[in-house]
Amino acid sequence: MKAVVTGGAGFIGSHLVERLVAEDAEVLVIDNLHTGQAGNIPKGNVTFHRGRSGVIGRVAKDPDVVFHLGMYSSSPMYKENPHLVSEVVDDAVSVYEFARRTGCRLVVASTSSIYNWTPFPWTEDIAPRVTDYYTEARYAVERLGELYWNLHKVGSTALRFFSVYGEREEGKGKFANTLTQFLWSSMLGQEPLLYGSGEQSRDLTYVKDIVEGMMLASKRREGFGVFNLGTGTETSFNAMVELVGRRLGAKVKPKYVKADMSNYVMRTRADTRKAKEELGFEAKVKLSDGLDAIVKYYSGLRELPRLQ
Repeated sequence: MKAVVTGGAGFIGSHLVERLVAEDAEVLVIDNLHTGQAGNIPKGNVTFHRGRSGVIGRVAKDPDVVFHLGMYSSSPMYKENPHLVSEVVDDAVSVYEFARRTGCRLVVASTSSIYNWTPFPWTEDIAPRVTDYYTEARYAVERLGELYWNLHKVGSTALRFFSVYGEREEGKGKFANTLTQFLWSSMLGQEPLLYGSGEQSRDLTYVKDIVEGMMLASKRREGFGVFNLGTGTETSFNAMVELVGRRLGAKVKPKYVKADMSNYVMRTRADTRKAKEELGFEAKVKLSDGLDAIVKYYSGLRELPRLQ
């Protein structure tokens, strides 16, 4: 199999490339190294091109599948620079046009942030509300997928990731998953910062489960579809800190910071029925096992990101 992975040097993308290499795929990685690191790319039948995802038409040739993860991946990035929205949409058009010309299968990374401020359960047919630049960029990319199917019969699958954590998040720094940030702070002997009461919760999904979801989605050949990739369970920030303390064998005391929570998403939880029924996806890694994995990984790094 020949595959292109945009964002393949990043946190999630590098795990996907690792899986593809293990299955003897020939992989082209396209990444501008905004948060990715060239050192994340595994050895094997892999070619690396540094650049934005939009260059795909110039550097890729006749892949079987394209995994489009090369998009700015955190809301604060867009708050700092709203013009990132136009970059993401422009690159996505290039990716869809490439799929139109080559007939390759297409899997697109999206986000659970699309559901912000909508009522539970978070099912894929919910109409998103206007909330921030990040959400608008990702929803626009999804809508383009539907448009390209309707106009040109370009099949694609959009996957809404829920709070992904795992190894190799260090390149994301302050944009890393909340659980990972709590772990880094605790390992550095700092007090993890909790805004508000700490009763906010997230559907924490281990990165290798996300990779499995992408591999399953890559088997879809026709149509446009949107699927949640999550566990369907919630873990509060307070519980995350407690779990980190247990794994480190230390008393971790968070620092509670007063903050305006009126525009803050308090809970996330995936409704995973559609992904299970149509893709055969089910998250299998328990939070305890995923936490063990990242404690082992980050304990082996020479230096951890400093968040404070």
